[in-house]
Amino acid sequence: MHNLNELMHYKPATKALAGRNILITGAGDGIGRAAALSFAHYGATVILLGRTEAKLEAVYDEIESNGGVQPVIATLDLDTATHQDYLNLNNEIIENLGALHGLLHNASILGEMKPLGQYSEDTFARVMNINLTSNFLLTKAVLPSLQLADNASIVFTSSSVGRKSRAYWGSYAVSKFATEGLMQTWADEFEGTSNIRANSLNPGATQTAMRRQAYPGETPTDNPSAEEIMGAYLFLMSTDSVGINGAQLNAQIAKDT
Repeated sequence: MHNLNELMHYKPATKALAGRNILITGAGDGIGRAAALSFAHYGATVILLGRTEAKLEAVYDEIESNGGVQPVIATLDLDTATHQDYLNLNNEIIENLGALHGLLHNASILGEMKPLGQYSEDTFARVMNINLTSNFLLTKAVLPSLQLADNASIVFTSSSVGRKSRAYWGSYAVSKFATEGLMQTWADEFEGTSNIRANSLNPGATQTAMRRQAYPGETPTDNPSAEEIMGAYLFLMSTDSVGINGAQLNAQIAKDT
């Protein structure tokens, strides 16, 4: 068993993800982009999902220039996507790739940093829709393609405020608590009945745009880059994590996030 407290330092075997198809939401920048490049480096075919096609195309080009397997672009806005949009994505995965081996729910928005009593109702609903409801809808829709894989991994992105909340984190914290519940429900339903495993991963304090938004007074370089925390993501998408299901994991030694 790998030391789950040191996932940041996990190193998979060369081409450990070869033959695996992995869908990443929010793949255009930040942690999603780093995950796409990392998964592709280890041989995966990555499906780049995001709302900004230009960003996805830039990641696509970088993967190809690095010699990776040709990726797939799926332009979709999680805030407005319909049930049919998600079903169409599942059908396209089955038709073009055959199966889905991994799903990384990475896309999230921060919302407002203010007391709940002053919180915008519209912002609250939008944060919950993107951070939580889309995770449910997408997971439900792609279950058929996940079930076609010999083993499949779903990774839900959490946060330290999704495990112990703090003042002024508003609907972001609420959405991450609910995401933990969503993950645990899926995991318990998968246990002993499915080839699919579901876990949550807290990336920790990382050099991202969201981190800078939440902590504007912080020196960004005090935190690791997205590329430096990829060990945990690679572990959960590899066959080394088969048997780990329903776990709340951290990509690095915990620091406020």
